[in-house]
Amino acid sequence: MIAAHRWQMTAPNAPLVREAFRAEPGPGEVVVAVAGCGVCHTDLGYFYDGVRTKHALPLALGHEVSGRVAAAGAGAEDWLGRAVIVPAVIPCGECGPCRRGRPNICANQKMPGNDIHGGFASHIVVPAKGLCPVDEARLAKAGLELAEVSVVADALTTPYQAVTRAGVAPGSLAVVIGAGGVGGYCVQVANAFGAKVVAIDVDADKLAAVAGHGAALALNAREHDAKALKGAIGAFAKANGLPATEWFIFECSGTAAGQTTAWSLLVHGATLAVVGFTMDRVEVRLSNLMAFDARAIGNWGCPPELYPAALDLVLDGRVSVKPFVERHPLDDINRVFAAVHSREIKRRAVLVP
Repeated sequence: MIAAHRWQMTAPNAPLVREAFRAEPGPGEVVVAVAGCGVCHTDLGYFYDGVRTKHALPLALGHEVSGRVAAAGAGAEDWLGRAVIVPAVIPCGECGPCRRGRPNICANQKMPGNDIHGGFASHIVVPAKGLCPVDEARLAKAGLELAEVSVVADALTTPYQAVTRAGVAPGSLAVVIGAGGVGGYCVQVANAFGAKVVAIDVDADKLAAVAGHGAALALNAREHDAKALKGAIGAFAKANGLPATEWFIFECSGTAAGQTTAWSLLVHGATLAVVGFTMDRVEVRLSNLMAFDARAIGNWGCPPELYPAALDLVLDGRVSVKPFVERHPLDDINRVFAAVHSREIKRRAVLVP
């Protein structure tokens, strides 16, 4: 057993409380000494908006975790001492959906900070199955630290899955709505897959940031109504020899306004990938999917087997992480949550024990 501590949510909007505990792995489990854990929009949803966690409170939040395996249970000994990224969603690998290639809908999946205690802690106990090893020599060569690649666990891998599922290929036109956080990485991943990427946001600073990291065109939704946005994208497509049909539209803002905008951009043969989450409702004409022969797909997490390829994009320098993260001490978690919620912190906050 390892003497450890974690910061627990006891109730919505109540200060997170530090708790000491003993971290001990069971069979097939490991204890990961946390190097860093990213603060995600989902964490704020639990904390501020009353989105319910599956595990009863109190619960340590946090599902973007990187670290080093400090202890291993029976059957997981080979992981001891290795640097790893913990998947944000860990499927069982044995149920019917898992065997049929649909691990995202595994009823037995474990999500740190939702189903089990998460990574806002010194240590986290997780199944060894699905861990993503991190090559520390390549990490150092890329000028990155282990804490910084914690965001691969969700902010990068979720849009990576969305881009992969959608079928983005060289010569495609991809439109990303919401250019910060997950959306910023979606811009970079789609660009790495060979698409010309249009980024849409209401924040000029976020648009400026992605303009230098994969966005060929940045549009401020405060300055364009839905018709003007679609017209600007169509003109961009024509000017760059891109198709007027079959656009790939990624809704990453997690807002009702963003989802409404995404729906308004449907064209013939379009693929709409819903990546962001909101509790708000939107009203759409579902027949547009029929009329445009388009499709809409959801994206929950990312299968662990896709993590190594997503990490390769970072270690090979095709996706940048460092300009979009900033480190904070874990003990400042209550201050950091408030600052992220009020948008005082613009980059992805990574909490470091």
